[in-house]
Amino acid sequence: MDYRTLGRTGLRVGALGFGCGNVGGLLIRGTPAERERAVARALELGLNYFDTAPLYGDGQSETNLGQVLRTLKPQLYVGTKFRVPDVPAADLPAAVVSSLEASLRRLGLERVDLLQCHNLVTRERNGRSVAVKDMRDAIVPALVRLVEQGKISFYGMTALGETGALHDVLDSAMVQTAQVCFNLLNPSAARALPPGFPAHDFGKLLDHAAKSRVGVIVIRVLAAGALSGTEARHPIAVPTVDPIGSAPDYAVDVRRARLLEPLVKEGHAASLVEASLRFALTSPAVSTVLLGYSSLEHLEYAAAAVAKGPLSDAALTRLSQLWAQLAQQ
Repeated sequence: MDYRTLGRTGLRVGALGFGCGNVGGLLIRGTPAERERAVARALELGLNYFDTAPLYGDGQSETNLGQVLRTLKPQLYVGTKFRVPDVPAADLPAAVVSSLEASLRRLGLERVDLLQCHNLVTRERNGRSVAVKDMRDAIVPALVRLVEQGKISFYGMTALGETGALHDVLDSAMVQTAQVCFNLLNPSAARALPPGFPAHDFGKLLDHAAKSRVGVIVIRVLAAGALSGTEARHPIAVPTVDPIGSAPDYAVDVRRARLLEPLVKEGHAASLVEASLRFALTSPAVSTVLLGYSSLEHLEYAAAAVAKGPLSDAALTRLSQLWAQLAQQ
């Protein structure tokens, strides 16, 4: 396993991480034995960052991960999240603390390594989102106090919302980590999109993270499974999923993924899944790539793919041609 430094946290994390969310579902709907085997094998393969959240399975992910931690007593890094409700700014710090305390109870831990804001970030607050001002004046100060109290080691955010607002937060180095949507169906966190490309434009978000030494955790690397090139889903995986930053629905993402299959047919990667994982590693700004697993086989395959290292320059050149064609569809 290749290890990379998670921005200015200084943590050394495996290039492949363990997503405990609903998409793969193993840590939510797997049996206790399956969950323990998966975490134990992940550790053997060198994965050391495990990412969960209260929203995953309505707390079940945190509860189940906590049970595994108590059984295995492993050495690893745990990250979780909070999503604040639409309350007055003065009440935001208390909401952060309340969410963390509930997460710690479910996990059975006294502290977590990383706590991340799970709200969308926008210029102005609008229901599910928080504003840049909320982050600066209320949420980040609350996170700093939690560090001082020993409840968390580091803090970050999920970098979704309005691109300009996300840039503002990263450019000001408010946070220490960012979860960034970066995949073959939306490479805009690192590359300029061809005109007409059908995806949200994140405006080279990774450049902004790198300049502020913000550690990048890649999310949706397989576009929730669409980059397998098939609509079929594993029985443990969530049955339906909403795309992030790409098509309006999953079926369209799958159809677009199939347009990238020449990358495999021409020998640049053994599969679209492998190509997707290795593509995410081409950016030096990326610290770890999260993947949600449905089975041990998924875990083994992902680890073997990541072990091959980033895609070649020739593969990236071919991808640029395929993206230009995709933009014309």
